[in-house]
Amino acid sequence: MSAKRLKRKKLHKKLFTKNRLVILNEDTFEETFSLKLTLMNVFVVASLGAIFLIAVTTFIIAFTPLREFIPGYSSTKLKKDATELALKSDSLTSILKKNQAYISSIQKVLTGQLDYAKFNKDSILAASADTIQKVDLSPSKEELELRSEVENEEKKTQQTAVKKKK
Repeated sequence: MSAKRLKRKKLHKKLFTKNRLVILNEDTFEETFSLKLTLMNVFVVASLGAIFLIAVTTFIIAFTPLREFIPGYSSTKLKKDATELALKSDSLTSILKKNQAYISSIQKVLTGQLDYAKFNKDSILAASADTIQKVDLSPSKEELELRSEVENEEKKTQQTAVKKKK
């Protein structure tokens, strides 16, 4: 334990012994600046300076348009433009498919490859349009009963409201 204690005392002594920083004029040996420092003071000032420098750099990168020059960061305008272009390209792709179907059907008619019995006016649009499954939306027996009950209750409330106003 005493060896550890001696090492600590030596380290403490090195950190807190006062040293003088002197700046001299080389020609006249005149002292222009003098400062008393300890190794601990130098370490604290250097650490605080590094933390300040890191904080300022982070602030500049995070809150100014300079971040756009760093690889990996992109501007909000660029992201917005990319989204709009993606939507436009999707709509143009679907329009292009419809036009190609129309042109191919006209080519079939012009070359005589089309079977006239199977030709329908809406075949061009039906070929390019996606099929949507039909869903039965007719009300069930229970739903019809519920609707009639609700109508009866509404009629009763309207009749009682009219009677109260009179």
